[in-house]
Amino acid sequence: MWFRRDLRLRDNPALAEACAAGEVLPVFVVDPTFESAGAPRRALLHDCLTALDEATGGALVVRAGDPADELAALAGEVDAETVYVARDYGPYGRRRDEAVADALRGADRRLRGVGSPYAVPPGSVTKGDGGKYVVFTPFSRTWREHGWDDPIDAPRSPDWIEARSDALFDRPEVDIDIPSAAEENVIARWRRFRDDGLDRYDERRDLPAVDGTSRLSPYLKYGVVHPRQLLAESDARNDGHRVFQSELAWRDFYADVLFQSPQSAWRHWNEKFDAITYDDDAAARDRFARWCEGRTGFPIVDAGMRQLVQTGWMHNRVRMIVASFLVKDLHLPWTWGARFFLQHLLDGDLASNNHGWQWAAGSGTDAAPYFRIFNPWSQQERWDPDGEYVHRWIPELDGDEYPDPMVDHQAERRDALDRYEAVKGA
Repeated sequence: MWFRRDLRLRDNPALAEACAAGEVLPVFVVDPTFESAGAPRRALLHDCLTALDEATGGALVVRAGDPADELAALAGEVDAETVYVARDYGPYGRRRDEAVADALRGADRRLRGVGSPYAVPPGSVTKGDGGKYVVFTPFSRTWREHGWDDPIDAPRSPDWIEARSDALFDRPEVDIDIPSAAEENVIARWRRFRDDGLDRYDERRDLPAVDGTSRLSPYLKYGVVHPRQLLAESDARNDGHRVFQSELAWRDFYADVLFQSPQSAWRHWNEKFDAITYDDDAAARDRFARWCEGRTGFPIVDAGMRQLVQTGWMHNRVRMIVASFLVKDLHLPWTWGARFFLQHLLDGDLASNNHGWQWAAGSGTDAAPYFRIFNPWSQQERWDPDGEYVHRWIPELDGDEYPDPMVDHQAERRDALDRYEAVKGA
């Protein structure tokens, strides 16, 4: 059983099928490509793997290297006929899995994909004529109609195979607090939110000063909990529950977009926006540095950036505000912001992160209209009217140390509209 983004024992179809077939060797391959991930995400992965090793009674085998080489060798060591895995739908993951399947096939073995990290696997939600969706609302309707499987229990007393294991990579030193990644603790976290916060999720989720969201995104990222379980324990007849389910649908939607258009990982999904003019000179990089450091002079923006760097997480409403500010007030490429987010977010996910950025930039599938430019002042007044959130992250806000606004929002708004109009005209 090759674990990847399904670091749990319960509700794991690939693991269940492997256990039904016989003795199982649980393995995780530390892929060299992951070295480029941010330290918070690597630290979280370390915690998730440590918890999984404990859950398997120390049976988890860790190998480091090219997955094609490592899995072929390991399968030969224990004479495994089949390597079970949850399917990966990302651009790199699909190429990697093809290479692994080829390497196994050469030794008369096979790679068997079962399930996915999503409620509904990418490519499954289609129009009546088989076409793909590029707008979220009709996608979500069909997504609900399609439905998803019920969760399954963990296999009883799996018969684990023993094999030599490499040492797990060193945990990066990070100054952020990462809650327990143990499966039972993540489930307990979900159920506390389900019982105490889910009914009001629709009312509270946009208020950054309020603890009104589940904070489960890092554990969905690594599959410590599956979205199917959250859907099974929520009720679409309740407004709060239904809105929460829609957020899981957004996760599936963006995974589907990336599956259908892999080039959109780092390029505009709407190729017309390739013609837009961004700034990239020395002054632009100085503006970017101030954005990264949370010293733009716009409190709601700075509070969000400081929350990100200090905790590895940022409230979703604020993610939209800081993204709009970077692209439309500072006129910087969305890819700069997307990379910075992936370096700091615990829940950094290529599909959700990068397509969320394109939503803010106006160049994605279900993008905000290009002429919708968030005003940082009105956004703060609406979503943090008492200033609780901004004062929490900017203690010097009312003193002389806090900088003046680095740009005039109204002037930059006009500049942004001119740039977008030029693309529209072209």
